[in-house]
Amino acid sequence: MTLIKKKRMGHLRRRKRVRQKISGTGNRPRLAVFRSLKHIYVQLINDELGETVAEASTLSPELKDNLSNGGNIAAAESVGALIAQKAKHREIEGVVFDRGGHLYHGRIKALAEAARAEGLKF
Repeated sequence: MTLIKKKRMGHLRRRKRVRQKISGTGNRPRLAVFRSLKHIYVQLINDELGETVAEASTLSPELKDNLSNGGNIAAAESVGALIAQKAKHREIEGVVFDRGGHLYHGRIKALAEAARAEGLKF
């Protein structure tokens, strides 16, 4: 098994382990984060109904023109603030944080702290 395949398999194991423990509801949806090299995406998901309540990413029309690079900490902070504003608009105060198997560090941490600064509780 190559090193890249080992890293990918480890990430998938962590992602599955985290996902087994948390679930979003109507009152506290799951804030799921997906990170790629160029962009970061986040969704508020109600797992009881299987629907996405709100979403934001570096490709969102509100942010796309203002960001020069979608894969850095500044972009993650912008996305975190945007998803918190969308949650407030839908009268959602608390969420369950799903880091998607990634470490709570760097862009994931920046997104979470920006969402907390905007008033989202988790």
